[in-house]
Amino acid sequence: MARNHRIITGRPAMISGAASGIGRALAQRLSRSGSPVAIADINETGLKETARSLPGPVLTRVLDVRDAADQDRFAAEVREWLPSLADSAPLAAVFNNAGVAVASSVLDADPGDDEWLRQINFDGVVNGTRAFLPILVEQDSGVIVNTSSVFGLVGMPNQSAYCASKFAVRGFTDSLRQELRGTGVSAVTVHPGGIRTNIARNARIRKDPDGLGRSREQLAADFEAITMTTPDKAAEIICRGVERGRARILVGPDAYVFDALARVAPTHYYDVMARFEKQIRSRASQRAPAPIGLTSKAQARREGGAVKGEGQVRKLFAEVRRRAGRQGERATQ
Repeated sequence: MARNHRIITGRPAMISGAASGIGRALAQRLSRSGSPVAIADINETGLKETARSLPGPVLTRVLDVRDAADQDRFAAEVREWLPSLADSAPLAAVFNNAGVAVASSVLDADPGDDEWLRQINFDGVVNGTRAFLPILVEQDSGVIVNTSSVFGLVGMPNQSAYCASKFAVRGFTDSLRQELRGTGVSAVTVHPGGIRTNIARNARIRKDPDGLGRSREQLAADFEAITMTTPDKAAEIICRGVERGRARILVGPDAYVFDALARVAPTHYYDVMARFEKQIRSRASQRAPAPIGLTSKAQARREGGAVKGEGQVRKLFAEVRRRAGRQGERATQ
């Protein structure tokens, strides 16, 4: 199927969650390419740091994405800001990117933590889409880019709330995409793998969900030990994918693994993940502890022969490596 290529380079964009991580990297990449950017985040200090790093026009807004009315006010401010820009260019892209994390089993979950996460990760995306979509529809151009996750492709233990929110973003955006058929506006889902951001350090964690007594710092270090992609690389992949007309963008080689596993092993992908984790560990650091959700006991059980169809697994990883290599080549072209 032919893709409709989009141009966002050099054109105005809105980015939420821009105080750090992928949001900051997107703002910096687009600003360097000549795009005026409207950036928002609840973290005022981080937002100002991002703004100072941008070479081009910027509109900043301290914003709680959970507040639908304030999202509407921000969209109105962006609408008023656009005519002041050179060439009065239309809004090219809306990146609903703000997100948080919680680590807990379902049994031990704090309902307040889960609700906090849902309101930011899902309601924030819905609020941002509803606030800015009228601008794009009136223009009959532009793209809504909503950040899901590889945890919006598969469910993982101790991540029930996070997975639920990211599956919801995926479903919401997929539905929106179909509604926009025949118009000049499109909708994209982004599925990042492990990105070296502060999301794990800022997560709400009441206790080690595996019962191993690890501190917040240790849990964050465990996650960071197996991340495979920098925010700058993620921003490069996302922008390139948007401009090439993709409806779904996988970010990082691990994202291709998650996607492939969801397809070929939809009910026992977590068993296969133990083998993939072992590959990541050997590449990252021999000292890296087991990641959240995969205890040493569970890993030993899986390595002891619980995984079926080893020939299929070998073929799977060969295909994943091939796809990941292609992504790396595309990103450097």
